[in-house]
This record gives sequence, C-alpha cells and structure tokens, in this order.
Amino acid sequence: MSRPPFAIPLAAALLGLALLGGCSAPISLAEPTPIHGRVSDRRAFDAFIATQPGPFEFRRMYPDVTLVLPQDITTQELRTDNSRYFARLNPEGKIVSGEFR
Repeated sequence: MSRPPFAIPLAAALLGLALLGGCSAPISLAEPTPIHGRVSDRRAFDAFIATQPGPFEFRRMYPDVTLVLPQDITTQELRTDNSRYFARLNPEGKIVSGEFR
C-alpha cells in the first residue's frame, strides 16, 4: 500500500509544530482583576492609562470609577476622592489622558 505524496511532508510539519509549541511560554487567558472603589494607587492607574484603553476596558478594570467621556453631560460638583475621571480620547476613541475632578 502506498502513501499519498503529501503524507511525509504533512507529518514532518505537524511534528515541527508540536516541538515548537512546547517551547513557547504559557499564555494566560485570565482577565485582569478589577480594582473596586476609588483610585488610590495613582502610579498603577497612570500605567493603566498609558496602555491607551478603550472605554470598555476602563470600565471593566475600574468599575466603581465614573468615566466621563467628552460627549457626556455631567454635574459640576467637585470630587476630591478620585471617583470620577474626565478622559481625553485620541481619534480612535482610546483614552490617552484625563483628570480627576
């Protein structure tokens, strides 16, 4: 019984992929742990903003911080507890900076 002409190259390719797969670092599919409450660690928050998250990622990571986008209407009360973040967006809609007010 003869083998199909692609059987040996296919077996070699699959073996190569299996060997290379064992060399890679494990990939974590776990979601980052949300940070509840107001922002108290500004260094970690600034590092997060430096990744230019979208509004969805921001709200997932900081669910208790009110995210105010440029088109949002808000009240003018002054908050000093880092619980409301006024974001500045780039043209792609990603958060690039902002301030707590």
